Amino acid sequence: MESMMRQMRAKTSAASQNLRNRTRKYYADLLDRNRQYIAREPSVEKCRELSKQLFFTRLASIPGRYESFWKELDFVKKKIVVRQELTTEELGIGALFALECYLWFAAGEVLGRALTRDRRAYESKPTSRREQ
Repeated sequence: MESMMRQMRAKTSAASQNLRNRTRKYYADLLDRNRQYIAREPSVEKCRELSKQLFFTRLASIPGRYESFWKELDFVKKKIVVRQELTTEELGIGALFALECYLWFAAGEVLGRALTRDRRAYESKPTSRREQ
């Protein structure tokens, strides 16, 4: 039994060392391939500038997203009007989308109730003997 443990330790040590070496190599290669994205002189000001750029870029994309939303909604309305012409693939995609929406809703309900219940239970505990 002890010899098996020594063999297992040796194997796990070798596997761990191999994984460590591969991870280091992958990390170095990843940084090397993407060095153009690494800030030369990282500073708080540079980070603030980048966060503002990201925020306002996202903000500027809202009108395009708004138009795309209405175009897709019009497409769905037209498909509903002529639902006899829907293919099985389109029906399946619609069903999966509806299922995904329901599952996200259910997960939110479960988490919301669980977190609220725990908080209410914590807040309702008496803090002193007088309140009991």
